[in-house]
Amino acid sequence: MNERYRNRIELLQGTLDLLILQTLLWGRQHGYGISQAIRANSGDLLQVDAGSLYPALHRLEKQKWICADWKISENKQEVKVYRLTAAGRKQLMRERSRWEQISDAIGGVLNPGKKESAS
Repeated sequence: MNERYRNRIELLQGTLDLLILQTLLWGRQHGYGISQAIRANSGDLLQVDAGSLYPALHRLEKQKWICADWKISENKQEVKVYRLTAAGRKQLMRERSRWEQISDAIGGVLNPGKKESAS
């Protein structure tokens, strides 16, 4: 059971990484802005809490897929603004390709006759 739980967490983290990298492809953003963009672009279905978002941002920064600078916000508060690196763009393309493969595979299981009739 512990192994099943660990696999579930890795899948969720991988998906979150993909969503963060994609969001940063659109431009620099602070943590709250990233979570709001994910929420808004998913039609309010995906909500990332700070307890998941910030560890993911730190992990991506450690991988050198994103980097951050401190800026002063409109509210005159210091905020960390993240941006995608060149390595992060490459990783995003790998993650998107992997996601498309997984989506196609799941689609094949959910609709087994569809692929055969399309061929």
